[in-house]
Amino acid sequence: MSWWKDLIRGLWQEHPVFRLVLGMCPTLAITNTAVNGLTMGLATSFVLVASSASISLLQSFIPPRVRIPSYIVIIATFVTAADYVLNAFWHHIYQVLSLYIPLIVVNCLILGRVEAFSAHHPVSRATIDALGYGAGFTWTLTLLGAIRELLGFGSLFGLSVLGESFEPWVIMIVPPGAFLTLGVMLGFYNLMEKRKNYRKRPKHFLNTPGEN
Repeated sequence: MSWWKDLIRGLWQEHPVFRLVLGMCPTLAITNTAVNGLTMGLATSFVLVASSASISLLQSFIPPRVRIPSYIVIIATFVTAADYVLNAFWHHIYQVLSLYIPLIVVNCLILGRVEAFSAHHPVSRATIDALGYGAGFTWTLTLLGAIRELLGFGSLFGLSVLGESFEPWVIMIVPPGAFLTLGVMLGFYNLMEKRKNYRKRPKHFLNTPGEN
């Protein structure tokens, strides 16, 4: 099932943040709350999916010499649409993220993915691949924002969780908190990958010296 492999590749195996280290600016800059992380993740996912599908559909019409500028124009079009929709319907969130939404245009995750995959595969596969990478990016930003919000404000998605007696960890709502939290998450990801690879090793590699 190639469609399943296309979908899960970006969710874990080639995770855009933990494995490919892409999109680090929004990952670190706006994830002081869960809703900020979720909103940025969804906006990026929309642009990635729409751009991937469009570029895959138009790949035979885009001259190779101008493919990168053409990709950027297409990506910028969908970023503008996301910017306007967010400003119109969720203005209070837009006021927080307004500086970073236009920067989705230069997110290496989007340009890199459409160049490496979408421009060489049919629309169906390009769309599923983009959905996987977008979902992987979104759950990471949301989880990172949730951890920082919980420890930095004692709340989750704006709702109080730890109560008034909780002493907020101020470091979690400033930039160093983003680096620390992401470092812990990356360490956990690497640990899970190491354990998974260990289980896949042939049995004769798992035997200790002297065992048959």
